[in-house]
Amino acid sequence: MPHKQMSMERARPTTTTIRPFMLAIAGDSAAGKTTLAGGLVEALGADRSTSICTDDYHRYDRAERKEKPFTALHPDCNYISIMEQHLQLIATGQPILKPVYNHEAGTLDRPQLVEPMEFVIVEGLLPLHTKLMRSCFDVTVYLDPPEDIRTGWKLSRDTGARGYTKEQVLAELERREPESEEFIRAQRAAADIVVQFAPIPGRDDPPDTPLSATVLLRPTVPHPPMVRIVEDTNAIHLKMMRDDDERPVDALHVHGYAPEPESGKIEQRLWEHIGLDQEMPTSLGMLGPDKRSAPLAVTQLILLSHLLSAQS
Repeated sequence: MPHKQMSMERARPTTTTIRPFMLAIAGDSAAGKTTLAGGLVEALGADRSTSICTDDYHRYDRAERKEKPFTALHPDCNYISIMEQHLQLIATGQPILKPVYNHEAGTLDRPQLVEPMEFVIVEGLLPLHTKLMRSCFDVTVYLDPPEDIRTGWKLSRDTGARGYTKEQVLAELERREPESEEFIRAQRAAADIVVQFAPIPGRDDPPDTPLSATVLLRPTVPHPPMVRIVEDTNAIHLKMMRDDDERPVDALHVHGYAPEPESGKIEQRLWEHIGLDQEMPTSLGMLGPDKRSAPLAVTQLILLSHLLSAQS
């Protein structure tokens, strides 16, 4: 289906199927996609949300990829046409039989049935690669950490949970770099929201200080009224600026060093804007069982505002 026809199909009223709200989170390996998405899924609840990872559409397992002239980041290493087909089906409320890639073992496992709920959160390397894929989403996000930060996250994850050596991880990052530039970072231009978690240059904060966040809000979709939400606080500041491509954006700077009462005030205002008569979900901002990031929580609340406002 052409991408314009897909957009019209999703806009057509229906009483027979669920038309889920579709959120995409794109970014390079170890950019923080799963952490960002996980807090949203837990906040929404398993009875209302469906989570899909587009990395499940890898065409080859880890052993087979060693013999190929490209890496998992290359479109030729993924079933792009099936990914497009499945996103169309999910976006129009239909179930799919999704492939499964086992990241720990590097194997292609048994497919699983996925049925769309009210909210579908899609994260992975290439969810915004084609116009047709992009037309399936209501809001799109790109995670853009500095390369030194991402390298540290990838080393920590891959040498821990996935059994690689440091040398193997660094060699793979070098091998992937041309494809990161050509295929992964190219998706940044298609995102409604660009998020970067990073320390603030020039500050000498304690090692356990959460990374600050810069959230670029492009005028391609309506956003929460951030001017009102950030007034009278030192935890966040908002300004208009030009992005790398010279397009105007609202740049929201969320300070990781801000005292908890200050950042908590912003979180509460965002939650009140969402308008639910219940306590704010405790999953927001969590980096682990005992570690929390207010900039992550604010970012997730902005995304929750998009998700939940669409259903009100």
